[in-house]
Amino acid sequence: MKNYILLLSIISIISFLTCKSDAKDDKEEESESEWVNLFNGENLDGWIPKFHHHEVGENYANTFRVKDGVIQVNYEDYTSFDERYGHLFYKEPFSSYHLQFDYRFTNQWMEDAPDYAYRNSGVMFHSQAPETILKEQDWPISVEYQMLANAGDGKPRPTGNMCSPGTEVFFEGEMDPRHCIESSSDTYSLGEWVQAELIVYGDSLVIHKVNGEKVLEYTKPQIGGEVVSGYDPKIKKDGKSLSEGYIALQAEGQGVEFKKIRIKKISDR
Repeated sequence: MKNYILLLSIISIISFLTCKSDAKDDKEEESESEWVNLFNGENLDGWIPKFHHHEVGENYANTFRVKDGVIQVNYEDYTSFDERYGHLFYKEPFSSYHLQFDYRFTNQWMEDAPDYAYRNSGVMFHSQAPETILKEQDWPISVEYQMLANAGDGKPRPTGNMCSPGTEVFFEGEMDPRHCIESSSDTYSLGEWVQAELIVYGDSLVIHKVNGEKVLEYTKPQIGGEVVSGYDPKIKKDGKSLSEGYIALQAEGQGVEFKKIRIKKISDR
């Protein structure tokens, strides 16, 4: 009798653990199914380029191109940079979401690009729509997940920072006047693939992650500040909260590659 009861207990435990494991697998599969790939790995379908000095839709000198399953920022067809700051916009806006992408810097560098753009790029978010950006506007009014690589001078150079062309954010509870806020990340080498994550809750909380670790957190993204020119004044309404906007890959004179770009919509906090 004791052996029979023991056997039933063992069977019950195994059944419970199996059901728990199956439920976990189902939850993980369901979670994975919520992710949507923004880049198909083959072409730039669904993406819209905009360059300073050029009209929306013109991919100047084939700067943004797809090769070997990655989106490249490639300058091999340039003779000079001439302040052609470029951005490649995904076709639709997002509000609250979790964005993931991998990036690495290449050794391409336009010598006439500004010094600050060296081994520097970014992903813009909560951006104005590409069709509202004027021909001579340099950057979109947006918030930037800034990416940096080791500059070769031995100094720390964290990635996953925040920059704010035409916008402002609150950091540690106060409006922060800085154009860029450094993250707590490590410094990564030229050519090294880095996984970036951006978690956005509308106009409340924004979290930056690098290789799975949270490196920066701030709140209340809104229109304001400087560091953008040539814009339509009707678009730049200082103080307006940014609860949604477009996502764009940046090109500032430094070669960079992007892959595994995917997004999952999440609920507001």
